Amino acid sequence: MPFLSENSFFPLWLGYVLTVDGLVVVAGGSSLLTRSRTKFVWLFLFSSPVWWLFEAANRVLGNWQYILPHPISWLHDLISSSIAFSTVIPAIFGTAELAFTLIQRTNWSGRIVKLAPDRRQLLLTAVGGAGVLALSLLFPHQAFGLVWIGAFLMLDPVNRLIGARSIAADLARNDWRNVAALFLGGIVCGFFWEMWNVRSMPKWVYHVPFVGHPKLFEMPLLGYGGYLPFALELFALYNLAAWLVTREAEGYVLPAGNSHSDSGVE
Repeated sequence: MPFLSENSFFPLWLGYVLTVDGLVVVAGGSSLLTRSRTKFVWLFLFSSPVWWLFEAANRVLGNWQYILPHPISWLHDLISSSIAFSTVIPAIFGTAELAFTLIQRTNWSGRIVKLAPDRRQLLLTAVGGAGVLALSLLFPHQAFGLVWIGAFLMLDPVNRLIGARSIAADLARNDWRNVAALFLGGIVCGFFWEMWNVRSMPKWVYHVPFVGHPKLFEMPLLGYGGYLPFALELFALYNLAAWLVTREAEGYVLPAGNSHSDSGVE
């Protein structure tokens, strides 16, 4: 059934997103969709251009390529790919919220170690993150993996400094629950992406230097580690965009705790 194979990605992942959202409601009483239908739709609209940024980076990195069943026009590719990419952020954020709800049930406080850098240290981290991102693009064969952490290191300190929602604010309170939830959201979605990719068409395959084997599905096993910081990057990108639009800290995605009142940086 070529038609179903070529057009099932969005319905499959939309079903996943809605199923996870329903589980979050059952487990916690509130979800991305129930809190704001408008913001829920915007997650899909925001997701496509964000993933196109990673596609642009891959033009340099060359870490994955798409296998198509037949040639298609650039316009067909743009539209169909954008629709598929629209599910990335809703899937990871919804799964992360479900993970957070389950973490709360364990009564884990999230306390591991307090990290509270001052303004100078945050600025240095942001500059270092920009450097890490640049290294991945300047030396793609050697530093390709850094693309999955550089944007977070660059943007999250900026979010902290301007008062947007940030992981840095959580860590300044020694609260690692959102980090754990995002990690779980990233790795769970990554597993399903790779599993459903195996027999799909179109599909993607990887060309990763040094660590191409062993594989779980098409993905090199070590490559799954990239899904962890990738979820953090999406969180930082979303909250920066939300702040630019509203000029307010955004608590829509994952609990914000006391970060609104604890937004100052020494």
